[in-house]
Amino acid sequence: MTDTGKIVVLITTSSPVEAENIANLLLENRKAACVNIIPGVRSAFWWQGKIDNAEESLLLIKTRADLFPDLMDIVKQAHSYTVPEIIALPIITGNPDYLSWIDTETKQ
Repeated sequence: MTDTGKIVVLITTSSPVEAENIANLLLENRKAACVNIIPGVRSAFWWQGKIDNAEESLLLIKTRADLFPDLMDIVKQAHSYTVPEIIALPIITGNPDYLSWIDTETKQ
């Protein structure tokens, strides 16, 4: 398998409204080809020395790897969390037509 140059970015948000706002910013700025919003995610995590939990929305973002720095800057400016989860996973293979579509939709 080869490096496709595409990634899936996972971001949790405090609410569906915040998730939609961030999704729209990324799409409008052509930093994402597609954003799935999954509301009602229950998260448990360490925060400030203790275990905490929250109901969040999860964004699954399909984009190009070279756009990650710009994507992260946009998210950090729009996000309500002090330390937002913004992690990228490589897409190692996939439908060539879909991968090409990601390229097309993220070029300005």
